[in-house]
Amino acid sequence: MDRETAGGAMLLAPLVGAGVGLAAGVVLLIAALVGIPPLAAGVLGVGTLALVTRGLHLDGLADTADGLGSYGEPQRALAVMKAPDIGPFGVITLILVAVAQVACLAAVTGTRAVLPLLLLPAVASATGRTAVTWACRVGTPPARPNGLGALVAGTVSPVALALTTGAMVVVAAVATGVGGPTFWRGPLAVAAGLVVAWALVRHCVRRFGGVTGDVLGAACEVATTAALVVLVIQPWSVSLPLTR
Repeated sequence: MDRETAGGAMLLAPLVGAGVGLAAGVVLLIAALVGIPPLAAGVLGVGTLALVTRGLHLDGLADTADGLGSYGEPQRALAVMKAPDIGPFGVITLILVAVAQVACLAAVTGTRAVLPLLLLPAVASATGRTAVTWACRVGTPPARPNGLGALVAGTVSPVALALTTGAMVVVAAVATGVGGPTFWRGPLAVAAGLVVAWALVRHCVRRFGGVTGDVLGAACEVATTAALVVLVIQPWSVSLPLTR
């Protein structure tokens, strides 16, 4: 695979993400139909996301957390990330992200409505892959001279990035318009996911000198989680008892 082909693959990443999220949505729908409690259904949904991707992005998330937590020079941090074991920072990060995703998918299952069950996980998963596309835009350097980061970093042009992001926003608006709760929730979820992932990637570039495959996986997971959180927010209303 050359860099041109890799860049095209990065542009198609959101479409792949939508398919992965739809698979999790089908599992949630089946769980709701057979009476599995929402919390257990959320676990099955997150398990499906991990199974379909063979845990690739979760592995990247854990390695990136360990690298950032090492507080060492870039080369030392990259060595920590490349090590086959997982440290405490990686474990804690995996637990927090997994719990957040399970809770969000449990909330979606609790709606017991077909379209939200199918479409909301797809929007979140596609948002995570759009974050990967953003992380590969022109101007983003690789942290190593070889590996996945070196292959895809800087391969996505500004025009292609704008078109891909625009299409993702439109599709998300349609999905949440027909699948609830409102059409604007989809674009807001996409924006939240991309902002969180952008902040992470920017910090990783500053700490490691560029991006790696692990950083791309981490960006995918944090963007997916942020999008899920926004998608399940209840209508904003505050009612607090006034007591003395």
